[in-house]
Amino acid sequence: MSNQKKIVFLTGTRADFGKFKSLIKITQENSHFNVQIFATGMHLDEKYGSTVNEIYKSGFKNIHTFKNHAGAEFMDRTLAKTIQGFSEYIAEQKPDLILVHGDRVEALAGAIVGSLNNILVAHIEGGEISGTIDELIRHSVSKLSHLHLVSNYEAKKRLIQMGELESSIYVIGSPDLDLMNPNSLPKLDIVKKYYEIPFDNFAIVMFHPVTTDYKNIRKSAKIFVDSLLKSEENYVVIYPNNDLGTEEILEEYKRLKNNSKFKIYPSLRFEYFLRLLKETKFIIGNSSAGVREAPYYKVPTIDIGTRQNNRGRANSIINVDYNLDKILLTINNLKRTEHDLDITEFGEGNSNELFLDLLESDVIWQVNCQKQFQDL
Repeated sequence: MSNQKKIVFLTGTRADFGKFKSLIKITQENSHFNVQIFATGMHLDEKYGSTVNEIYKSGFKNIHTFKNHAGAEFMDRTLAKTIQGFSEYIAEQKPDLILVHGDRVEALAGAIVGSLNNILVAHIEGGEISGTIDELIRHSVSKLSHLHLVSNYEAKKRLIQMGELESSIYVIGSPDLDLMNPNSLPKLDIVKKYYEIPFDNFAIVMFHPVTTDYKNIRKSAKIFVDSLLKSEENYVVIYPNNDLGTEEILEEYKRLKNNSKFKIYPSLRFEYFLRLLKETKFIIGNSSAGVREAPYYKVPTIDIGTRQNNRGRANSIINVDYNLDKILLTINNLKRTEHDLDITEFGEGNSNELFLDLLESDVIWQVNCQKQFQDL
């Protein structure tokens, strides 16, 4: 690899920033790369905790912010605004590589802008299935990307099935595992003091809207909140993401206010969240944290509904329908046991090193922006 390469990480949520963090760190510390961060989406929304502050607190440099949100009910307009803002930024920066993650409209915007401007786009965690509109977005991002940095061989197989060249797919694991080693996380008492959490025992709540089932969101959220209230557990509740249906969930969460058994937060710092997750009795809702991070810590997951269908097969995950009695029964019968889990499904916690090796090789910089479809 010759001259210094310019890389842009596009981040729109607390979740994808958690995935990017170790990758940004290892490349910003390396003189071969000029690393920029384009922060948009939920990061700039006060309602969700203005998580752009976490990016600044991480000590990263070269942070550009862009406000893209057009309202939860207008994902298409948010996409359009992001394309406009990112396009103008890219015209100025002229990067060699754009990094996008997952299945949000911000990632789709980044991939569209990159591919239409003949700039290499690398997609992290493509080839996975997640149900709802997210899955359509994820696969669209993959088709617009030139490089695929995937979590496991199953994801690689799916991308090949979608006509992607095997030579463009690299298995690096899930980058958030790089940050999950308990020895490097803040101590529990520090986290509880910081967030004023009074509980000795607690569970974590993360419940997101299923956009493709919007007509039922109010009913689903009501059943979910009813079950939390009746369960008599202590809960740390984290806001949903800002998709269509989030207002209905937040409306239901108003019933938890001023209840001493609930502490509610728009967002938590990623490493602080990981420490709470490691120590929690269980996690309940429909977040990918329940199918990916929780099994790593052998924490039981009560996965409600269909949002995570076909994702994560750890034996610590129990799927339950929107049924008050079933949810309560599952909570009451739950025992935290030391499951024998195969956590290598998402890598070994060294994604950052594999990522750096890849960037320092000449291989990826010679990838052709003119994509070809690979027939099976």
